[in-house]
Amino acid sequence: MRSAGMVFDVSLSVMNQHAKVDIRNSTCPHDCPSACALDIEVIEGRSIGRVRGSKKQTYTAGVVCAKVARYAERIHHPERLMHPLRRTGPKGSGQFAQISWDEALDEITDRFNAAERDFGAASIWPHYYAGTMGLVMRDGINRLTHVKKYSRFYSTVCANIARVGFAIGTGKITGVDPREMGVSDLIVIWGTNPVNTQVNVMTHASRAKKERGARIAAVDIYNNDTMKQADIKIILRPGTDGAFACGVMHVLFRDGLADRAYMERYTDCPAEFEAHLATRTPEWASAICGVSTADIEAFAHAVGTTERTFFRLGYGFTRSRNGAAQMHAALCIPAVTGAWQYEGGGAFFNNASIWRFNEAIIEGHDALDPNVRALDQSKIGRILTGDAEALQGGGPVKAMLIQNTNPMTIAPEQNLVRRGFAREDLFVAVHEQFMTETAQMADIVLPATMFMEHDDVYYGGGHQYISVGPKLIDPPGECRSNHEVLQALAQRLGAKHPGFEMTPRELIDATLKLSGHGDIAGLEADIWRDLQPDFRASHYLDGFAHADRKFHFKADWAHPPFGTVMGAVDQMPALPDHWTIIEEADEAHPFRLATSPSRSFLNTTFNETPSSQAREGRASVMIHPRDAGTLGIADGDAVTLGNVRGETTLIARLFDGVQRGVLIAESVHPNRDHIGGRGINTLTGAEAVAPIGGAAFHDNKVWLKRAVAG
Repeated sequence: MRSAGMVFDVSLSVMNQHAKVDIRNSTCPHDCPSACALDIEVIEGRSIGRVRGSKKQTYTAGVVCAKVARYAERIHHPERLMHPLRRTGPKGSGQFAQISWDEALDEITDRFNAAERDFGAASIWPHYYAGTMGLVMRDGINRLTHVKKYSRFYSTVCANIARVGFAIGTGKITGVDPREMGVSDLIVIWGTNPVNTQVNVMTHASRAKKERGARIAAVDIYNNDTMKQADIKIILRPGTDGAFACGVMHVLFRDGLADRAYMERYTDCPAEFEAHLATRTPEWASAICGVSTADIEAFAHAVGTTERTFFRLGYGFTRSRNGAAQMHAALCIPAVTGAWQYEGGGAFFNNASIWRFNEAIIEGHDALDPNVRALDQSKIGRILTGDAEALQGGGPVKAMLIQNTNPMTIAPEQNLVRRGFAREDLFVAVHEQFMTETAQMADIVLPATMFMEHDDVYYGGGHQYISVGPKLIDPPGECRSNHEVLQALAQRLGAKHPGFEMTPRELIDATLKLSGHGDIAGLEADIWRDLQPDFRASHYLDGFAHADRKFHFKADWAHPPFGTVMGAVDQMPALPDHWTIIEEADEAHPFRLATSPSRSFLNTTFNETPSSQAREGRASVMIHPRDAGTLGIADGDAVTLGNVRGETTLIARLFDGVQRGVLIAESVHPNRDHIGGRGINTLTGAEAVAPIGGAAFHDNKVWLKRAVAG
């Protein structure tokens, strides 16, 4: 094994000479829970070669996804933005002219100041998300927001729904060491497709299968690539996980497979819960979720007779209107069986509670005014089209700075989003790496660095490591980091804060010290630091994180441990159940649509790289052959999907790995990849999901028909 930073000669066809290659350590910054540890070839100090998973970090364990392995294809892409641009044609026309950085920054400053003068500071909405998971480059925009009293940002697109569903049971968001999957006898992968989205889960599950003869169970809504590797396959109707979980737990109680001693010691109301489940029979569950009673019984017996059962719960729960209740229901199963007691048993979703990062300087917490409105990310279409409720009774948004996100493609209610960004009275500056569909709607476009071109600090939601990701090469052209842009704007806008005077490395160092994690030198010396709590803490053997130290079967949804309460909280079931708030199919909309993640795109990242484009092909939708036959649809036909929000046209793929009446459209293709230019999120809604908000991307009723020619 080569040590970090070791230099050696490799024969490369660069002017027929030997190029020096330096193997450097880094961390993948993308919005995947794995935050993979990387070994990166740096060629002659100027370019990137192969990217590999590091064997020196025990979670990544030498494995990285194919799209990141090919990162040189992205970082050295000929279509990267290199210079600041000003729009010269109509919005969305793609007509831009190159300008200087000073011209670009001065124009942003003038437009922001004019909006503040005429409409108030809250008319400016800095908008961002998780294009990078680095704390400095992702969250620094909040510092400008807080100092200037611009409208704040309430993030709801990704994880809120599942996060609160887990924490409502355990009391906090952390669980069993995910590496313990390697010593499990049964790994239940539920609500996630890690072959596509977090390959390291499969590394550890496959190790257990190979070394221990462990079984893998997959619970999902279609026969995806993870399910194809599973020994136990459960294909549900979308939004019915809670019913399935209740049917399973009914069997556990009925057949003497519940650990009553464990529940008496560690849970809040086992007797009341058992009585509640008495009518949630396998037959009742089967009618709702579409899984046979035999399969429900068999799954219950598998988890009930296997002490070392590891529940790896995923982000799929966070895409449904009843997702928080569904996550909680699934999480209750290992509390009923007592699996938390055993190594390789229990549950894991995310490690958000172990990092304890204090981002006060990065985000400017000392300048935060809670009275300034926080606008809901998911409702950007409503916000930009003047919806009074979405604007919280305040004035319009007149100016935006956008970093790390592509709302013109990923946000719900795309017809509203498109109308909003087309407003001539809305000024938009977009800081990006490529000319995304959001950048095409901008007035000013700024070229951004990628993660190997700046310093940042990372944590892994799917594991227990923190790390510094150092700058490895200089950026091309005139690309600048998010932090550099914020510094320059702060100076022009008169935004004073110590964070604007610091370098990224100084911000990392100060944040680590504030967080009790030492300093940057110490973390760099560790390369990746393991913060995993000990076995007793990870398995909650000294009690769960609620005040009563119990796991809560009974959820207090009206008082979640974090977030802003919204949505139909008063309708949420206190004890696990099937909550019928989902967008059920009806006569006018006989299909349920889920927009599941693909293998080669990550939201809209990587959809510009040729290898990912080649693998994903055209935007398509999976349809059960019998449903297609009823509608006269053949494989490869153009089909239109629609609902009250709009329509989109894409290619039919006949696929028998779904239940009848279910449609799956994998990945977020660019809108332009859809026939007619309307992307899949035209069909997704932005209603607030209880109890703390979120976007129900997999919860849509639609109609389907063959597309009209011409």
